[in-house]
Amino acid sequence: MPDRIATYSAGGKTFYGAVADGGMIALSPDFPQWPTLREVVEANALETLVEAAKNRPVTHPDGAFQWEIPIPAPEKIVCVGVNFPDRNAEYKDGQAAPENMSLFVRFARSFTGHDRPLIRPKVSEKLDYEGEIAIVIGKDGRHIPDAEALDHIAALTICDEGTLRDWVRHAKFNVTQGKNFEQSGAMGPWLVPFRHHAQITDARIVTRVNGETRQDDRTSRMMFPVARQIAYISTFTTLVPGDIIVTGTPTGAGARFDPPKYLKPGDVVEVEAEGIGTLRNGVADEA
Repeated sequence: MPDRIATYSAGGKTFYGAVADGGMIALSPDFPQWPTLREVVEANALETLVEAAKNRPVTHPDGAFQWEIPIPAPEKIVCVGVNFPDRNAEYKDGQAAPENMSLFVRFARSFTGHDRPLIRPKVSEKLDYEGEIAIVIGKDGRHIPDAEALDHIAALTICDEGTLRDWVRHAKFNVTQGKNFEQSGAMGPWLVPFRHHAQITDARIVTRVNGETRQDDRTSRMMFPVARQIAYISTFTTLVPGDIIVTGTPTGAGARFDPPKYLKPGDVVEVEAEGIGTLRNGVADEA
């Protein structure tokens, strides 16, 4: 397994630490200068945590903690839409694939952690899944060249970019509402330090619902590779450590089936990303 650094909660407190066989190794009490993994990333200190965890015992065994999203308060979460071959055709709008990428933003509270339920809101039954790899920015930059872009990545994680399909159609040019229902998506389970370009340039991503494979593709087939995403986004905004870019989902979301296969309570969604792991979430109705 790759080195894995996670955020989790136990006993009313939030920790970060290393994922080990049988549970978590709390590291945050030893590094008070870095309150969260956002500050760890900003200090370029993920490898420091990996080293600190060696030969240390589990402090929070499995079952005694709850997974949280890895970066608790990123300045921004930018998502890339329609980024795989066939995804443009799924829209059936007769338009050619765009020259530039489609972007939108999400709020951190629209995500929940690993092994926690996605929440289907009271106002819609059209909750859908979108399995994706997310990158965490480790070095700030503006107008970043494509050739240098991957050097700005600190870590990788997994995202289920859950979407309320009817609420992304509430206005002519607006998807914000349908992408930001609270706990409609998930992120995690952990961060994997980014050490070489192949981790993102050609990684397989698979989404399963109740064990059935729905999405299966490779990042090498993206229309806008991750380096281009970083360069393009940094044209209009400064990327800072802890920012997250959700890089795009393959074809096969539930809305594209006939009839659509939306998520319902009791379903289990698994997003598996090569070299990172598997993000798993059930589904529950809003209380």
